[in-house]
Amino acid sequence: MTDASLSEMFERLYATVVERRSADPETSYVARLTAKGRVKIAQKLGEEAVETVIAAVAQDKAALVGETADLLFHLSVLLADAGVTPADIAAELVRREGVSGLAEKAGRKR
Repeated sequence: MTDASLSEMFERLYATVVERRSADPETSYVARLTAKGRVKIAQKLGEEAVETVIAAVAQDKAALVGETADLLFHLSVLLADAGVTPADIAAELVRREGVSGLAEKAGRKR
């Protein structure tokens, strides 16, 4: 891995996305996507998720890396739009740490 951890990179990406949300939609993809609303942001995230799955199934590591980066980028746009921070997600992951995935899922409210 490079000098920055994935966590640090995601936090920087998220901060950049938050900053660019209010930029000019003519010059900022984040601002343009944000202006289209959460449904469009979520749709774009879904498209990137499908592309990530396709790359994984094709066993194309380079494509998987690129599509995962796209997926994380669009996830950060959606999270920023929803007011969810990387710290919120980290806290949830800490809460789940050491808990069996099956036990955690069974404990969710339906």
